[in-house]
Amino acid sequence: MSGYDRVVQPAAGDGALENHLGGDEGKNYRKYEFDTVAPHVGKSMLEIGSGLGHFAELFLPRLDRLVVSDFDPYCVEQLRKRFGPRDDVDVLQFGLPTDIPLADKVDTVVLMNVLEHIEEDVEALRSLARVTAPGGRIIIWVPGYMQLYGDFDRKVGHVTRYTPKTLARTVVAAGLHAEVLKPINFLGGIAWWLAVRRGGVGYPDPRLVKIYDRTVVPATRLIERFVRPPFGQTVLCVARVPG
Repeated sequence: MSGYDRVVQPAAGDGALENHLGGDEGKNYRKYEFDTVAPHVGKSMLEIGSGLGHFAELFLPRLDRLVVSDFDPYCVEQLRKRFGPRDDVDVLQFGLPTDIPLADKVDTVVLMNVLEHIEEDVEALRSLARVTAPGGRIIIWVPGYMQLYGDFDRKVGHVTRYTPKTLARTVVAAGLHAEVLKPINFLGGIAWWLAVRRGGVGYPDPRLVKIYDRTVVPATRLIERFVRPPFGQTVLCVARVPG
């Protein structure tokens, strides 16, 4: 399920809900995220909302330079502990939208379950475009479809859930070009709807997350190799910066 280890500007105390979904329960899902995103990542990457750094760490063998960031002071402290000794990794603390304190541009920016927390989503993407090299990419992974919006979304500070159409409007308004834009994780969307919208679950049970990770995620990956889903728990966009 989405938001495994990221904390991004939630209301006070609510970030822990997303943060606690990390760890061993989501190994298959994290690999699904990585395998989906990695083909679009260049040699220098800025991740927004890095949380505890589990996801960003997977990219280190592929990168010349990694910049991790978060708004939450606890996460920034943990990121410095995890990556501190490395001279090819920088750790930043800031919240979007803002002028990002990055002197040298990167060729890729990655936002995993971040944009849905930000009301000024267009301005946030414009800020990111300013620190992305011309022709570089901004990879956006967000919860999909307001039909799946429930108590969990409210608790962790989700402003919205996107569709490909609404995310496309945001990307275009920010001056970017969408190269890839599609729903993914079709079975996850059905499972989320049954649990959250029909079942009234306000917070994913870690035991169910583990079962989901072992069963639904592998099935989803197999199906999506052959079929483009019409709907999904997640919407993925790979946006190109002009130039």
